[in-house]
Amino acid sequence: MKIRYLAILLAVCWVSAPLATLADDTVNLYSARNEALIAPLLERFTEETGIQVRLLTARADALLQRLQSEGINSPADVLLTVDAGNLHRAKEAGLIRPLDSATLRAAVPETYRDPEGHWVGLSMRARPIMYVKDKIDPDQLSSYEQLTDPAWRGKICIRSSDNIYNQSMVASMIAEHGEDATEAWVMGLVANMARPPRGGDRDQIKAAAAGQCDLAIANTYYLAGMLTDNDPAERQPAQAIGVFWPNQEDRGVHVNVSGAALTQSAKNEAAAIRLIEFLVSPESQAWYAEVNGEYPVREGTPISSVLEQWGTFKADSLNLAQLGELNAAAVRLMDRAGWR
Repeated sequence: MKIRYLAILLAVCWVSAPLATLADDTVNLYSARNEALIAPLLERFTEETGIQVRLLTARADALLQRLQSEGINSPADVLLTVDAGNLHRAKEAGLIRPLDSATLRAAVPETYRDPEGHWVGLSMRARPIMYVKDKIDPDQLSSYEQLTDPAWRGKICIRSSDNIYNQSMVASMIAEHGEDATEAWVMGLVANMARPPRGGDRDQIKAAAAGQCDLAIANTYYLAGMLTDNDPAERQPAQAIGVFWPNQEDRGVHVNVSGAALTQSAKNEAAAIRLIEFLVSPESQAWYAEVNGEYPVREGTPISSVLEQWGTFKADSLNLAQLGELNAAAVRLMDRAGWR
């Protein structure tokens, strides 16, 4: 049975399906990743292990709400979601439980794992400064902190403060500089925005290419996806954009993860852990890099030619659990600073 059919079937039937019908050789996965970005790996996992995967996809917030409403009766065994902030929310809400795997500890650096074992990163995404190649000399750039310089007044595009990616970026600044200094930085960033925040990361890239701003803050996999898109309306704006890795002389560029966790309600724990281990295998990690435009969390994994063109970079070594722990403080100061 194909994964696509299973996803449709589950969306209709899971709520009423008796838990007794779920076999021990089946993993029930709630995923915030688009089906096209995960289904081929799940099919490969089934081919190798004989373990079937029942896939349900939805937005990250919707999955957390569903897990809360279903409680201990949820059929979900694994939660796969984006951003350490969302993983922390799941942990704080008691929706996930620690998983014990020597394989995961060996494959995934400590920076990309919850210190208490509640979640593990599967792929890493960076959020650097992007610039319009024919307008900006990258020698003009240095750090996130420099983005408050008056020279950038009216020249920065970035999405809204209710976006978890921006909240986590600000949380990383709090971890480095404290709340007062970070609030001053956010106020300076808001003052330098070219327009009121709107749209997603791709919209910021397109706005820069269209001349609405000179700099954009966006995750690299969005730019990678645009560069490899068959649609010229996506590909052409991306070709005008360069990537600059900030803070290479100090803490490194801000990074985040997509990650997985064992749900509190998991009935098929052994098979669930086996699936998560498969997702950090060299084969899966290389697939993430090539198809999704994300960086592997497993060291030594080859990356795609698109990622290679941007060169190597130093990543912030902050344990990403702190991004979730500091999220509330980040949101408060973003509101006070007028970031809408």
